[in-house]
Amino acid sequence: MAKYRVLVTDFAWENLGIETAILETADAEIVNPRGKSESDLIEAASGCDAIMTNWARTTAAVIAAAKDCQIVSRMGIGLDNIDVEFCTDCKIPVTNVPDYCVVEVAEHALALLMGMARKIAYYHLQTTAGGYDLQSGTTLKRICGQTLGIVGLGNIGQQFARLAQGIGMKVIAYNRSQKVIEGVELVTFEELLSRSDYVSLHTPLDETTQCLVGKSEFAQMKNTAFLINTARGGLIDHGALTQCLAQDGIAGAALDVQDPEPPDLSQAPYNDSRVIVTPHAAFVSQESLIELRSRAATQVADRLSGRLPAHIVNGVIEDRGKAL
Repeated sequence: MAKYRVLVTDFAWENLGIETAILETADAEIVNPRGKSESDLIEAASGCDAIMTNWARTTAAVIAAAKDCQIVSRMGIGLDNIDVEFCTDCKIPVTNVPDYCVVEVAEHALALLMGMARKIAYYHLQTTAGGYDLQSGTTLKRICGQTLGIVGLGNIGQQFARLAQGIGMKVIAYNRSQKVIEGVELVTFEELLSRSDYVSLHTPLDETTQCLVGKSEFAQMKNTAFLINTARGGLIDHGALTQCLAQDGIAGAALDVQDPEPPDLSQAPYNDSRVIVTPHAAFVSQESLIELRSRAATQVADRLSGRLPAHIVNGVIEDRGKAL
């Protein structure tokens, strides 16, 4: 019987072979919940020494149920599904893997931009329905020379800016930290909305960014502009997006993340031919998943072995009297 037990709340890949092999080096075994509800997670957390979570809501109640919890490891970047404040109060370090899929998400955002700009998805829907009409839909415009507005210049935002510059786009950005990137003009959020031909969201979801793009923001965008979201579904007021599209307020949207997930695809805005929907797939590649899973599991193994894990996000360096 292993010395430690690690709750894995959920995962978006076929199996936990990589995680199991790494955790075994720390004499730890994986505990899987019966389901994804809070009550299921609370039941499974009892007696666990660590928690690894992908997308499941890892609430204070879930964390508290693991009375000997030494670490909560996010198998991803964003932290909005974890009660980080509760962990900090309990002196439990929270870790993430902040840079594992930078290239993948930036490439996905560029693919979505090109898909909308060249009407790839629209033409595909038309041809599969038996239509073969070059003149259908909106007029195409050259991508080179158009303006991309990036909201959030973290690792992914910076990478996307470089890719966009590589195909001749002018890049402007709104970034709360006022980080300066070569060749990128920093502007206010309002100016970004009004000037951009494409608006792409790359900012974390928190209380200040919930429904960051809503009715008033859509009103400031060009009616020829497109919206791209590969960050978090909650950044967009989807009801306002539906209304905006119905009024031809913008030209279209590309959404890799939704709120909730999965959404009802039979309803607007998801069933609109001007909207591209992908199933939270931007982070995925063979390389990124191996890196993510290995690094997240190593953080837990390090913690359980008394070593300092990488990427502690809440500043906790001591846990219930046990120094890291």
